[in-house]
Amino acid sequence: MFELKTILLAEDNPKDSELTIEALEENNLVNRIAVVSDGVEALEYLRCEGNFLNRKGGNPAFILLDIKMPRMDGIELLQIIRGDPKLKMIPVVILSSSREERDLITSYNLGVNAYVVKPVNFNEFTEAVKQIGIFWAVLNELPPEGVA
Repeated sequence: MFELKTILLAEDNPKDSELTIEALEENNLVNRIAVVSDGVEALEYLRCEGNFLNRKGGNPAFILLDIKMPRMDGIELLQIIRGDPKLKMIPVVILSSSREERDLITSYNLGVNAYVVKPVNFNEFTEAVKQIGIFWAVLNELPPEGVA
């Protein structure tokens, strides 16, 4: 039986996490969603370390990544992901309230797959997350793990 891959959501704002999960579920994206609150925790999840030591391995279908997070921000995490042969093929979508050109340029220079500014309006936010989820979790074809 085909098993849906997990979506990793790295977001420090509980309200934004809740809205993102609601939007994905509302649009029948049934992937499991793992939520972490900063870049350090996301890296532990990806590497099956710390609180995720017992996690069944395997990369997520994609990562929804906020930029402004404590301990390790999204840009730092993206840089580590793209430098790690085991993680570098994971699609990463920045979902951030930052409209700073510097963040956008840096993200793309580091190899982000998409950069979406969080809409303030709930309906627009839901639609944006729906489109992200459908493309990255359903339509996008990933290379086999371990292929670089």
